[in-house]
Amino acid sequence: MGNITIKTAEDIEGMRVAGRLAAEVLDYITPFVKPGVTTGEIDRLCHEYMTNVQGSIPAPLNYCPPGYTPYPKAICTSLNDVICHGIPGDKVMKNGDVLNIDVTIIKDGYHGDTSRMFFLGEPSILARRLTEITYECMWLGISKIKPGAHLGDIGHVIQQHAEKAGYSVVREFCGHGIGKVFHEEPQVLHYGRPGTLEKLEAGMIFTVEPMINAGRREIREMGDGWTIKTKDRSLSAQWEHTVLVTETGFEVLTVSPGMPAPPAFIQNQATAAA
Repeated sequence: MGNITIKTAEDIEGMRVAGRLAAEVLDYITPFVKPGVTTGEIDRLCHEYMTNVQGSIPAPLNYCPPGYTPYPKAICTSLNDVICHGIPGDKVMKNGDVLNIDVTIIKDGYHGDTSRMFFLGEPSILARRLTEITYECMWLGISKIKPGAHLGDIGHVIQQHAEKAGYSVVREFCGHGIGKVFHEEPQVLHYGRPGTLEKLEAGMIFTVEPMINAGRREIREMGDGWTIKTKDRSLSAQWEHTVLVTETGFEVLTVSPGMPAPPAFIQNQATAAA
């Protein structure tokens, strides 16, 4: 199994709380995401909500993996052709923009990690379709999670759905194990072959967070050392949930009252399972 930690009942309870709090930050910020607002203002509001209302800690702030400079903000705001790790700043958002807000909080030592897409005003048909297909990709990946399944099953179904729509899957970034550590084993690739890579066991917790580009999959890194954009400047979308492998399937941990409903095919699957 390598170094994939199997979480205890106590860990799982802590991760449920952290997951819910991360999702509630996104609920809270939703009404503020509108044209004329800067990404820096979104960051400030989220940071204050985490610290003052939740008593949680923003995990990205000063996060510093080897070879990186410390990340300077509380959340990531990835706008339009930014794939991931966009740093909030003075950029004023305008009508037609599409934004990913990625929130990771720490509560009582446990990490909750989730992201959503937001439309500013009226999005283009392309932006709407890319966002919807990416959302379906995430949920198709999650739907494969159960003991005995393989990580490759998740990547395969995501890649198939994205490429069938004419889109591409970013290869350089992937989902990850999470718990008391922000990023741990396993790596959860969003492409691959069924039946390959690690076998899933009850008690594993990891993120599923496909990054899907409207154009080609190649990336470019900006001079700030964090921001990743599409090389061809095409739009990119991403959604993320933190998921627990249960004895019978999966449990999404990053749930909140304002979260978007899962696609119909997931709801039908859940009804069939019940």
